[in-house]
Amino acid sequence: MEKTKKILAVETTSLTKQYKDKAAVKQLNLKVQEGEIYGFIGRNGAGKSTTLKMISGLITPTEGEIKLFGKPINDPIIRRRIGVLIESTGFYPNLTAKQNMIMKAKLMGLTDYSSVEHVLQITGLINIEKKQIKHFSMGMKQRLGIALALLGNPDLLILDEPINGLDPQGIIEMRQLLLNLNQQYGITILVSSHILDELSRLATHYGFIDNGKMIKEISASDLENSFRKSVRIEVTDGKALAAVLEQTGQPYKILAPNVIEVYNRVNISHLTADLEKYQCDVLSIQEREENLENYYVNLIGGISHE
Repeated sequence: MEKTKKILAVETTSLTKQYKDKAAVKQLNLKVQEGEIYGFIGRNGAGKSTTLKMISGLITPTEGEIKLFGKPINDPIIRRRIGVLIESTGFYPNLTAKQNMIMKAKLMGLTDYSSVEHVLQITGLINIEKKQIKHFSMGMKQRLGIALALLGNPDLLILDEPINGLDPQGIIEMRQLLLNLNQQYGITILVSSHILDELSRLATHYGFIDNGKMIKEISASDLENSFRKSVRIEVTDGKALAAVLEQTGQPYKILAPNVIEVYNRVNISHLTADLEKYQCDVLSIQEREENLENYYVNLIGGISHE
């Protein structure tokens, strides 16, 4: 029996945004399937926020096409299927979370406010009816921002740095919230973050952008399978270790004057014997596996000896 092909929740084709003489986004092709948590990764100024704003309809592309669930972005019915949290959300600081939600619902033209209680419940804001927003923590404000984005029961959430500025507990709570929205409620999430370790706990797929261009799209499972295992070796003479590795053709990277990462299996007995010729001692050896941060650095221009 043939598997049903998943619909693309987001698809951009040759998406470009030009500001005078600078292109912030260049011919970018991005694909997010329904049900994914798509981690959008890039350094500051790479074009992440500009891309998310174009997909959200907040700014107009210079060139290219954006489709949401197979329909043009300007389709009013499709626009109702997305919720957006980009940059700081404008709250009414003297009102409560519920009052802010009802104000937003009215602006959206919603006449039934029954979903407000449900959204406050799933975002963990249900038992603070009298607390004004000006007394909220950063984590509570971020959760309220997501609650506002969930009004109207969207199928797609677009989030730009939702864990930025949160303390460790706030980050954990945000992770659990996003996983719950995806796994329990089936909401597709397109999210950017600088905290790659945290993003690796969430994302099912990744897109890497640099200098306005999409460098690579890959699933989390394929990414994990591609991670290189390595051995980190600390010695008394890093130059001697590098010389031995060059002689044996081992791929490596110098991390510090006397610390080298070797991307291959290492025969410790042979290595120690070779280093003795240089009067070089091995101080420590650690087996390691590449992670998302290492992969990203190497992808956008890390230097290695291979």
